[in-house]
Amino acid sequence: MSTSRRDIAVSALQYGVGLAALAFLLSQVDLDTVATRLRATDPAVLVALMVVTLGGVVSRFDTWRAVVAPFARVSLLTAGRVDLAVNFVNQLLPSRLSGRLAAPFILKAETGIGYGDATAAAGAHTGIYAVYYGLVSAVGLVAIAGRVPTGLLLLLGLSTALYLGAGLVVLLAGMNLTALDRLVGVLASLAGRVPRVGPALADRIRALPEVTEASADAFGRISTDPKIWLRYGAGWAGALVVAPGVRVWLLFLSFGATVDPLVLPLYLVTAYSITLLPLTPGGIGVTEATATAVFVGLGVPEAVVIPVIFLDRFLGVYLPALAGWYPTLDMDLSVL
Repeated sequence: MSTSRRDIAVSALQYGVGLAALAFLLSQVDLDTVATRLRATDPAVLVALMVVTLGGVVSRFDTWRAVVAPFARVSLLTAGRVDLAVNFVNQLLPSRLSGRLAAPFILKAETGIGYGDATAAAGAHTGIYAVYYGLVSAVGLVAIAGRVPTGLLLLLGLSTALYLGAGLVVLLAGMNLTALDRLVGVLASLAGRVPRVGPALADRIRALPEVTEASADAFGRISTDPKIWLRYGAGWAGALVVAPGVRVWLLFLSFGATVDPLVLPLYLVTAYSITLLPLTPGGIGVTEATATAVFVGLGVPEAVVIPVIFLDRFLGVYLPALAGWYPTLDMDLSVL
């Protein structure tokens, strides 16, 4: 089987696993009962859900403004187009980090900054995101220790460790991109031997150090600026901690369940950390299953957890991802 066919087969399997897991979870829910409970929910609660969701999305937009600020002043609308487009691509690829490889192209297209600066901003965004996620997930891991099955705890511990490790590696590698110079020379020499297109290809490869050097300098400025970390952290917390925590708390109350609202956001961050592992595109199905197992272990009835987690993922992830399809219509994604 060729590499391309193997990749297609693996991707098809991942989509199949994700959709099958999602279908199984939904099959465990009495949809009529869920619909009845939602109709009986106080309209003020429904409005609060929409406001909280919108606030979380806007907070996520601002994380992009934080890392782009050293190069250009962009509007919230432009940052939103970047975030939505990146999120859309994220849901098409198996891992959240692999999906973010599209970010430099999207940033350059939307903001007009150079590719080197776009690479630095996108890399810093990924690295800072992963570090914050790993730290908060680690706290949540401690909070659920002893209350969920050991196997699940180990899996979440692995994903949490990978978040921390990936964040640190990305940040350190981003500040040392010039180490690629020697490799670029070897690649250019090999490319030059390719018939017809070799010289042009070699010229493009030799131009890479200019990009990597500029990226490394810019990367260093971003990743060592405490103001950027604070601004990014505020947006990250709003999008990944506050909004999901309040949304799920309101949904739990509407469905007749109670969870301590102070630790609930930590549980969610840890339960959703599984998205880093390249199990299914965007973590679909597997993330919902993992989060369900966590909250069932914490004593929340399964009949309540499944619809609540699905609604939270739909409002916080899938709906914005669908909206991200629109800005990609103006982009040439063939470069990906």
